[in-house]
Amino acid sequence: MISKAATPDEYFAALPEDRKAPMLRLRRIFLKHLPKGFEEQMTYGMVGYVVPHSLYPPGYHCDPKLPLGFVSIASQKNYISMYHSCLYGRSVVLDWFLAEYPKHSKAKLDMGKCCVRFKKPEALPFDLITELAKKMTPQQWIAQYEAALKRPAEPTFPEV
Repeated sequence: MISKAATPDEYFAALPEDRKAPMLRLRRIFLKHLPKGFEEQMTYGMVGYVVPHSLYPPGYHCDPKLPLGFVSIASQKNYISMYHSCLYGRSVVLDWFLAEYPKHSKAKLDMGKCCVRFKKPEALPFDLITELAKKMTPQQWIAQYEAALKRPAEPTFPEV
């Protein structure tokens, strides 16, 4: 569900009561533990933590008016989601997360490329997410992002 909230404060104020506490706890984790330089703002109808244009003027390559995204959190209809770019773009962090997750949650991991879905708010692995938040600085994320942009595209094959 995409929120029409203009600010993160509006977003959190509009959450259903059963989602407020876990979502606010996620917010506190990212505000406290993300390395200096990331900023909180609304992005794509979710609360996002981004590399602002003041640190990375080119912004997101698909829409340079947008800052470079890093993490987003959202309260969806049936789950709480966390989109963490480090999980998609950095295999060593993904491998660490996959190995650590069972130590922090009894819930089955429900994950896409960078999206982790938590169907039961009480099963959120807050300690693991706290450690994940510390894993990459804005400068490291910019370097990884730029390296990914320079990689050649997947080869195309002629029709047979």
